[in-house]
Amino acid sequence: MLLATLLAALALFSSSPAQANDAEGFPAYVETLKAEALAHGISAETIERAFEDVSFYERAVTADRNQPEFTITLDTYLPRAVPDWKVRQGIEKYNEHRELLERIGAEYGVQPRFIVALWGIETNYGGYTGNFRVISSLSTMAFEGRREEFFKRQLMQALEIIDAGHIEPEQMRGSWAGAMGQTQFMPSSFLAYAVDGDGDGKIDIWNSYADVFSSAANYLANVGWDDTKTWGRQVQLPNGFDVELAGLSSKKRLSEWQDLGVRRYDGSDLPTRDIPASVIIPDGIDGRAFLAYHNWDVLMRWNRSNYFVVVVGHLADRIQMGG
Repeated sequence: MLLATLLAALALFSSSPAQANDAEGFPAYVETLKAEALAHGISAETIERAFEDVSFYERAVTADRNQPEFTITLDTYLPRAVPDWKVRQGIEKYNEHRELLERIGAEYGVQPRFIVALWGIETNYGGYTGNFRVISSLSTMAFEGRREEFFKRQLMQALEIIDAGHIEPEQMRGSWAGAMGQTQFMPSSFLAYAVDGDGDGKIDIWNSYADVFSSAANYLANVGWDDTKTWGRQVQLPNGFDVELAGLSSKKRLSEWQDLGVRRYDGSDLPTRDIPASVIIPDGIDGRAFLAYHNWDVLMRWNRSNYFVVVVGHLADRIQMGG
């Protein structure tokens, strides 16, 4: 009976574009999502529980369509993203969870300071994970239509997570775009990388520190993290540096960059360990310059933003230095 009803709703709505922005059409669209979820293999019970109080989030649509456009530089962004209080809190959190972090770091081959830094940048060490109900967020964003297929896939994967018993629908909360928990994983990342760090049979990136830290470390390990290297370093470029040499696609050994006049930020020679690196100048030749090591590329898999990599690396370095 449920299947027949939902399939009928799907057929009814299939002639209407998902791009419709009239919220009055949202309930009918939700019925099509339920039908697709049932066809996807989600249990009828999970579908009913997950969509029981589903809501159209106008705030999510507004946030997606009106993301701020303004000019920033690392000189203005870095102090805001990594203020001194966040560094102090990161050191406190590291010390508080040191035994757990070091065990997980050793297991996955990821320096704990980077686990803490990602945690701090993503959700302020779990202090702000977002309070949108994920099923409503993803349903809204699919209905909004600009990236319908992407958000429908994420929705089906969120339902898989609920169906597997990892989290109750009302507890599955996150950002307006559906990023969840203290790691801010999208459902696809959860299914690919999240792990049960505390061995309780569930993966809880909302409340379990062991699951949060293990999931972040597992993500990095699976996309190629190398714990024998750091992320990169800020450097000085010589006068007349050829900007065509900058970018992640251009890699040279440190000895080659040394020969080209690149120096540490304090003006001293580059490290003698002759590993490949790229020169990155996020704000152009007049802005800050960095040597990007292999782990820079790995962090870009988490978030494809050079600014993101810099703030995570900077916070990790300050945690390591103790301030």
